[in-house]
Amino acid sequence: MAGTKSAERRIRRQRRHIRVRKKMRGTSERPRLVVFRSLRNMEGQLVDDDRGVTLLGLSTLSAPEKVTGETDDEMSTKVAAAWRAGFTLAERAKEAGIERVVFDRAGFRYHGRVKAFADGARAGGLEF
Repeated sequence: MAGTKSAERRIRRQRRHIRVRKKMRGTSERPRLVVFRSLRNMEGQLVDDDRGVTLLGLSTLSAPEKVTGETDDEMSTKVAAAWRAGFTLAERAKEAGIERVVFDRAGFRYHGRVKAFADGARAGGLEF
Protein backbone atom coordinates (compact mmCIF):
# COMPACT_ATOMS: atom_id res chain seq x y z
CA MET A 1 0.00 0.00 0.00
CA ALA A 2 1.83 3.02 -1.24
CA GLY A 3 0.58 6.48 -0.42
CA THR A 4 -0.19 8.67 2.49
CA LYS A 5 -1.29 7.45 5.89
CA SER A 6 -4.82 8.77 5.37
CA ALA A 7 -5.14 7.00 2.01
CA GLU A 8 -4.04 3.72 3.58
CA ARG A 9 -6.54 4.20 6.40
CA ARG A 10 -9.34 4.86 3.88
CA ILE A 11 -8.44 1.73 1.90
CA ARG A 12 -8.42 -0.42 5.05
CA ARG A 13 -11.87 0.93 6.01
CA GLN A 14 -13.23 0.15 2.55
CA ARG A 15 -11.90 -3.41 2.77
CA ARG A 16 -13.56 -3.87 6.16
CA HIS A 17 -16.80 -2.57 4.71
CA ILE A 18 -16.66 -4.97 1.76
CA ARG A 19 -15.88 -7.89 4.08
CA VAL A 20 -18.89 -7.12 6.27
CA ARG A 21 -21.18 -6.43 3.30
CA LYS A 22 -20.65 -9.98 2.02
CA LYS A 23 -22.68 -11.23 5.00
CA MET A 24 -25.13 -8.34 5.51
CA ARG A 25 -28.17 -7.69 3.34
CA GLY A 26 -31.04 -5.23 3.62
CA THR A 27 -34.56 -6.11 2.49
CA SER A 28 -37.70 -4.07 2.03
CA GLU A 29 -39.03 -5.39 5.38
CA ARG A 30 -35.71 -4.80 7.16
CA PRO A 31 -33.51 -2.34 5.24
CA ARG A 32 -29.84 -1.74 5.90
CA LEU A 33 -29.03 1.45 7.82
CA VAL A 34 -25.62 2.41 6.49
CA VAL A 35 -23.70 5.33 7.99
CA PHE A 36 -20.90 7.43 6.58
CA ARG A 37 -18.68 9.63 8.71
CA SER A 38 -16.69 12.42 7.13
CA LEU A 39 -14.53 14.85 9.05
CA ARG A 40 -17.40 17.30 9.50
CA ASN A 41 -20.66 15.47 8.83
CA MET A 42 -22.58 12.23 9.27
CA GLU A 43 -24.84 10.60 6.73
CA GLY A 44 -27.30 7.76 7.09
CA GLN A 45 -29.23 5.86 4.45
CA LEU A 46 -31.83 3.11 4.53
CA VAL A 47 -31.04 0.77 1.64
CA ASP A 48 -33.08 -2.09 0.17
CA ASP A 49 -30.38 -4.33 -1.33
CA ASP A 50 -32.91 -6.67 -2.97
CA ARG A 51 -34.12 -3.90 -5.27
CA GLY A 52 -30.91 -1.87 -5.13
CA VAL A 53 -32.58 1.37 -4.03
CA THR A 54 -32.13 3.88 -1.26
CA LEU A 55 -35.41 4.22 0.62
CA LEU A 56 -34.48 7.17 2.79
CA GLY A 57 -31.40 9.26 3.45
CA LEU A 58 -30.35 12.00 5.82
CA SER A 59 -27.22 14.00 6.49
CA THR A 60 -26.21 16.55 9.06
CA LEU A 61 -26.06 18.90 6.07
CA SER A 62 -29.72 18.44 5.11
CA ALA A 63 -32.42 20.41 6.90
CA PRO A 64 -30.01 22.13 9.28
CA GLU A 65 -32.73 23.49 11.55
CA LYS A 66 -34.03 19.96 12.20
CA VAL A 67 -30.77 18.06 12.37
CA THR A 68 -28.43 20.39 14.20
CA GLY A 69 -30.96 21.86 16.64
CA GLU A 70 -32.64 25.20 17.09
CA THR A 71 -29.63 27.05 18.44
CA ASP A 72 -25.89 26.60 18.27
CA ASP A 73 -25.72 25.99 22.03
CA GLU A 74 -28.10 23.01 21.83
CA MET A 75 -26.09 21.00 19.32
CA SER A 76 -22.63 22.48 19.43
CA THR A 77 -20.70 19.22 19.06
CA LYS A 78 -20.47 16.86 16.13
CA VAL A 79 -21.48 13.96 18.39
CA ALA A 80 -24.68 15.74 19.40
CA ALA A 81 -25.44 16.58 15.77
CA ALA A 82 -24.91 12.91 14.84
CA TRP A 83 -27.35 11.82 17.58
CA ARG A 84 -29.94 14.30 16.34
CA ALA A 85 -29.46 13.13 12.73
CA GLY A 86 -30.01 9.51 13.80
CA PHE A 87 -33.12 10.51 15.72
CA THR A 88 -34.50 12.48 12.75
CA LEU A 89 -33.78 9.60 10.36
CA ALA A 90 -35.64 7.22 12.70
CA GLU A 91 -38.64 9.56 12.84
CA ARG A 92 -38.78 9.75 9.04
CA ALA A 93 -38.39 5.97 8.77
CA LYS A 94 -41.29 5.43 11.17
CA GLU A 95 -43.42 7.74 9.00
CA ALA A 96 -42.49 5.57 6.00
CA GLY A 97 -43.52 2.42 7.90
CA ILE A 98 -40.02 1.12 8.66
CA GLU A 99 -39.44 -0.08 12.22
CA ARG A 100 -36.66 -2.68 12.00
CA VAL A 101 -33.28 -2.21 10.31
CA VAL A 102 -29.89 -3.88 10.01
CA PHE A 103 -27.12 -1.55 11.17
CA ASP A 104 -24.12 -1.23 8.86
CA ARG A 105 -21.29 0.80 10.38
CA ALA A 106 -19.47 0.77 7.01
CA GLY A 107 -16.09 -0.21 8.42
CA PHE A 108 -16.02 2.62 10.95
CA ARG A 109 -15.38 1.89 14.62
CA TYR A 110 -18.54 1.75 16.72
CA HIS A 111 -17.82 4.70 18.99
CA GLY A 112 -18.09 8.46 18.97
CA ARG A 113 -20.30 9.82 16.21
CA VAL A 114 -21.18 6.42 14.75
CA LYS A 115 -22.41 5.21 18.15
CA ALA A 116 -24.25 8.50 18.74
CA PHE A 117 -26.00 8.14 15.36
CA ALA A 118 -27.07 4.59 16.26
CA ASP A 119 -28.22 5.63 19.74
CA GLY A 120 -30.25 8.47 18.22
CA ALA A 121 -31.88 6.08 15.76
CA ARG A 122 -32.77 3.72 18.60
CA ALA A 123 -34.19 6.60 20.63
CA GLY A 124 -36.25 7.58 17.60
CA GLY A 125 -37.87 4.15 17.53
CA LEU A 126 -35.82 2.00 15.16
CA GLU A 127 -35.09 -1.55 16.26
CA PHE A 128 -31.76 -3.19 15.41
